[in-house]
Amino acid sequence: MSAIVECVPNFSEGRRPEIVDAIAGAISGVAGVALLDRHMDADHNRCVITFAGEPDAVAEAAFRAAERAGELIDMRVHRGLHPRMGAADVVPFVPIRDVTTSDCVSLARRVGQRIGDELGIPVYLYGRAATSESRRELSDVRSGEYEGLVEAIRTDPDRRPDFGPAELNRKSGATAVGVRPPLVAFNVYLNTGRVEVADAIARAIRFSSGGLRHVKALGRPAPSRHGTQVTMNLTDVWETPIYRVFAMIKNEAARWGVQITSSEIVGLAPARALFDCAAATLQLEGDVLDRVLEERVRRLLSEEIAPLGADHSMRTPAN
Repeated sequence: MSAIVECVPNFSEGRRPEIVDAIAGAISGVAGVALLDRHMDADHNRCVITFAGEPDAVAEAAFRAAERAGELIDMRVHRGLHPRMGAADVVPFVPIRDVTTSDCVSLARRVGQRIGDELGIPVYLYGRAATSESRRELSDVRSGEYEGLVEAIRTDPDRRPDFGPAELNRKSGATAVGVRPPLVAFNVYLNTGRVEVADAIARAIRFSSGGLRHVKALGRPAPSRHGTQVTMNLTDVWETPIYRVFAMIKNEAARWGVQITSSEIVGLAPARALFDCAAATLQLEGDVLDRVLEERVRRLLSEEIAPLGADHSMRTPAN
């Protein structure tokens, strides 16, 4: 395998494992695709599935996953804490190896057109595949969510989809298909049920409110954990590493008299990003990778693929 693309689709189902199994089965049934991870969240009523492989195989698997989700998930009855507008809510493609951002944009447009034409689901291109600046940010594309889009898609020219009908598919909703660099979805849980505290901490750390660069954050309830969470997308963990974000949340939480109970990574993270956390916590001298047994063995055996993020040259440049 030479060119590798990652796909990290998010689906509006986090409470019924059999539905997630069926969607995952549609993905793993495509030759040339490796299913890497899946994460379910009952409070958000959402799941994230991560897979990778050759570009054409990944494109086919993404379409089949959207097709299966459209069959099994009914947005008319969906309820959850996470913003959403469709059964297959967002389908991002991420260039990993021997593939360019431009290649992934072509892939996204091909998949988006198939979803629109063959499934009758409106599709919005976002991120680096966006057809206008107003659709670069996923939050702008998803504004109003499923309920707001019912009317807006028909009456607002700015909300017309890039592919598919200008009429919301009432059962399946709409889908955002795009291209982005690798990011880390990171949640931190707090031992307070006061959502206003989680909101205040999120405002303090997110870049749009004057916080840390490359951090998007919201405060959310987490009833199944008897607390709240700060849910984040870290869009560049080299410029703003995970440990720095965690430390700032810990300090802000202390100001409110609350504590962090745990944290989680949704999906996958580059190995180097996690090694950097260990190095910072332990105040290790030198390059932490030189102290990792498996990395030294890999170098010795000259394995083909290094861990994603093993050096900063593997970053996808922003443009």
